Amino acid sequence: MPVFRSIPSLRVINGTPIETSDSAVVINQDYETNGEYVIIYKGDENHKLTLNHNNTDHVVVKSLTNVLVYSENLIDEEFNEVELDKGSCVEFKYINGFWYILSSDGLKNS
Repeated sequence: MPVFRSIPSLRVINGTPIETSDSAVVINQDYETNGEYVIIYKGDENHKLTLNHNNTDHVVVKSLTNVLVYSENLIDEEFNEVELDKGSCVEFKYINGFWYILSSDGLKNS
């Protein structure tokens, strides 16, 4: 399934100009960040999102399915991965070699 992106824009991340989109909607596939501000994950299956600090320094992930968020750099100085349950929304920020969770609404039960 595809990835739908908003209109391309130019951002400077870690001192490097990156052509990216403001947002991406990812449906039924694994994905690696590419400078987006917002990623919405949809689908029927479990998938993996890789945080790439070379082209992304801040991203909000809205999960409409189960998503495993992975990074080569530690998340909150402790974890290599975190699992987002369906309905959750988490904000990640890359600072001094680590990804930090700035905010999270956790699991939403309907």
